[in-house]
Amino acid sequence: MSIDQTWKVGTLADASGLTVRTLHHWDQIGLLSPSRRTAAGHREYTEQDVIRLYQVLALRRLGLGLESIATCLDVGVDPVRLVSEHLATVEASLAALESLRQRLAHIHGELAADRAPEVSALIGALRTMGGAGPESARALGRHLDGDQLRALADRAAGLGPAAHYLLEVEWPELYRRAEAMRAEGVAPTSPRVRKLVARMDELSSLFTGGDDGLSTAVRSAWRHEPAALSGDPTAPADAWHDLTTYLDHARRQSPSEERS
Repeated sequence: MSIDQTWKVGTLADASGLTVRTLHHWDQIGLLSPSRRTAAGHREYTEQDVIRLYQVLALRRLGLGLESIATCLDVGVDPVRLVSEHLATVEASLAALESLRQRLAHIHGELAADRAPEVSALIGALRTMGGAGPESARALGRHLDGDQLRALADRAAGLGPAAHYLLEVEWPELYRRAEAMRAEGVAPTSPRVRKLVARMDELSSLFTGGDDGLSTAVRSAWRHEPAALSGDPTAPADAWHDLTTYLDHARRQSPSEERS
């Protein structure tokens, strides 16, 4: 690869599978800015920009949000460690998917034979996806019926390896940030809070498919059993209630915005 080689935004978008709009957005927020501009002001990406793009995409695959990625890259990333972690994550995902495939094949066989699969099989599928440990799985089972558990499992299965990272990495981090802002006294109408809520709702739609009944049931589980669902045995119900009230206030005040 020539040191002087550059890529226009459209060419880089095609090569990376991203959209031009996404690259423009990443430029605007300072995540990935082209090192050069033509005399006419058009973006030109250099080899170093392409390397940073790979790092951004790899960290996204590991489940980090854009703000976390920017912080990580700004403090410096060891490319060998990054690729090693990416490889380890892919291998772990393949193993988890194979286990999930076997469980879903069993559930499918039961349904095809017009037999209702045992709830334990559905819970096992959720656990295999990394979205529910033993305690959280039991908590979901107390608030969701069999159809809702199946719908949740199907939606998560459709997301593939991303389901694990969204549930285990990004979603908990979003709630930690929200609680920190609430504790700091940041108004729920703040653009920072509204942006965070928009991403939470986007993740919720990914797993519930926009099913209001399923969303309500999952929220009920979180409201009544935050310790089990969050994986934090010290999570007090009153603190969770305060946080959900805070987030609901942000939703009521927030117009429909483009989500990142």
